[in-house]
Amino acid sequence: MRGAEIADDIGDVVILGGAVWSLIAGVGLLRLPDVLSRMHAATKPQVLGLLMMLLGVALRLRTADDITTLILVGLFQTWTVPVAAHMIARAARRSSDRPGAG
Repeated sequence: MRGAEIADDIGDVVILGGAVWSLIAGVGLLRLPDVLSRMHAATKPQVLGLLMMLLGVALRLRTADDITTLILVGLFQTWTVPVAAHMIARAARRSSDRPGAG
């Protein structure tokens, strides 16, 4: 097996792992009881899943332009998700939505 084929295979596995994490995040959004728990499900596994998918795509594409774009997407995602989660938690707290309240 050549190096490019190995990188493609590893990329496929990493993309599949990222898809599983994103699926877990989606199930958590539907199944968890309150806003704070759903917020956790929407941020932690979703970001990990996206970053894994970006890594897998980078392993498959292997061009400087594509990798630069993927790095920027990953950076913007990791910068904006904590801010969005903070705003959701703040709004939930202000609306008196307590854990377990649904």
